[in-house]
Amino acid sequence: MAKKSDTTSAGKGGEKQPGRLKQIGMVAKVVHQQSPRTIPLAITVALVIFAVFIGIGVWTGSWIIWPLTGLPIAFLVGFIMFTRSAQKVQYKMLDGRLGAGMAILENMRGNWVVEPGVAANKQMDVVHRVVGRPGVVLVGEGDPGRLRGLIAGEKKRVSRVANDTPIYDFKVGNGEDQVPVSKLQRTLVKLPRNLDKSGTAELNYRLKALPAAMQMPKGPMPKGAKMPKGMRGKMG
Repeated sequence: MAKKSDTTSAGKGGEKQPGRLKQIGMVAKVVHQQSPRTIPLAITVALVIFAVFIGIGVWTGSWIIWPLTGLPIAFLVGFIMFTRSAQKVQYKMLDGRLGAGMAILENMRGNWVVEPGVAANKQMDVVHRVVGRPGVVLVGEGDPGRLRGLIAGEKKRVSRVANDTPIYDFKVGNGEDQVPVSKLQRTLVKLPRNLDKSGTAELNYRLKALPAAMQMPKGPMPKGAKMPKGMRGKMG
């Protein structure tokens, strides 16, 4: 998972985060609301697979081995179907919202270091910086025309310490030359591995020499969201 600020099991005021089973239940509720047929279909597929293994057990006379083998396989297939559907629902809910790209980046698996909101303007166009084995990846969210200048400025700033390290850039969206939210993680993972672990660590160390990045709010923001007054004077 992408590296970010450390979190604890207790929220503000000592409030505990929900347990794993409760989280799964919350996700299942959202998935059912957005796609009512998903959970029944996953359960049906799992039951069919389990029934097939029971049938094989009856046919071969192995009443115990085949059902015991089929039970975890049926559960795994059903759970994979559920998680994939949950991911699609997540992408659908995030699509078009400011901060959707940042939400995906901060939950990526692997050795990625994410710096959200390294460049932004008053129109709420924003650029995030990601460092990993491919090198430096700049991900922009907002108006493509305005992002062009923001990304160019950040690329120039990063190049001062990145030396010959490749710098990639992408714009999140559904238009031409943009990457949909649902394909953002896959796009970054498919980039060539230009650095080893030590090279990635050294690059992160050099990037820390750059001026402190402006911190953006965590998670996706609704359309039409206005920036807090205290931040407006810091962005241009």
